[in-house]
Amino acid sequence: MYVLIGGAGMMGLRLAQNLLEMGHTVAIIDTDPLACQFAREKIGVMSFEGSAVSTLVLLEAGIRKADAVAATLSSDALNLAMVTLSKHYGVPHIVVRMSEQDFFEPYRIAGANHVISTIDLAVTTMANAIEYPEVESMMHFEQGQVEVLKLPVPANCYITGRTVAHVAQDPSFPKGSLMIGYQCHSCADLIIPNGSTVLEAGSTILVVTKPDLVHKMIDFMGLCTNRLPTLEVASSSALT
Repeated sequence: MYVLIGGAGMMGLRLAQNLLEMGHTVAIIDTDPLACQFAREKIGVMSFEGSAVSTLVLLEAGIRKADAVAATLSSDALNLAMVTLSKHYGVPHIVVRMSEQDFFEPYRIAGANHVISTIDLAVTTMANAIEYPEVESMMHFEQGQVEVLKLPVPANCYITGRTVAHVAQDPSFPKGSLMIGYQCHSCADLIIPNGSTVLEAGSTILVVTKPDLVHKMIDFMGLCTNRLPTLEVASSSALT
């Protein structure tokens, strides 16, 4: 896939490096010659010096053959212009970084397939880290109607040593939740667990649940320091 990135700032350069490591062909556009030189020599991607909202520069960078465009320029106004031009040149997939929420609809109207609010992502991540310190990471889907949690399984965790089937059958397991991923240790591949998968100490799991069940899921696993003893007794008896 040929991906064209507008903006060689920190985000643009990091994105270029990640995409290159994934095996994509990447080119980056920026007005700063030093940034372009860094992209070529240190990251190993193609770079084009000039404005990412200049039709001449975009054509030189091969926008007509681009499979995807990522607009990561310094302002929403510039990003909006790049989205509009990318749509004009027939780019099938356009991703844009948004700073101001007021630009969401203009981006959509202009043809952006994905609008990424960097501020909202940062705020949400920090709020989740404060509200749910036990959760390694959390992702929202369908406008926050579904949560995917990455949870550790410490040695003293309630579910340690039990199978997925036993855990799911426990009456205290939050209804409507589902374990969709399992990683036995940090260097292992993530697998899709089945009912016989044993949840070992030191592993991590991915769980899909509803927002109002996040605290209940954490409590069920025994990750909270203020977990109610009665929950542990009831859950343990259900599996013996």
